[in-house]
Amino acid sequence: MESYELLVKPSAAKELEAIPNKRERRGIVAAIRALSAAPRPYGCQKLSGSEKYRVRKGPYRILYQIDDDGRVVTVVKIGHRRDVYRGATG
Repeated sequence: MESYELLVKPSAAKELEAIPNKRERRGIVAAIRALSAAPRPYGCQKLSGSEKYRVRKGPYRILYQIDDDGRVVTVVKIGHRRDVYRGATG
């Protein structure tokens, strides 16, 4: 199976850098890298009201969009579960 190209928005990269725990940060990076091989892994969920998906990694969530025609996965937001969905639709 052909892999997808990974793009991370600059705002999402800043959110990743702001995570204080190195172990959690490494786990999130691994989960993002895995999206290139499987953009819809087991446990991912499509968000209602938008064309975004989310993957859980501990208390953090990774929100991303999938372009199947261009074979691109774009990470748009990374954050703690209590904050990440605020303003994420649309």
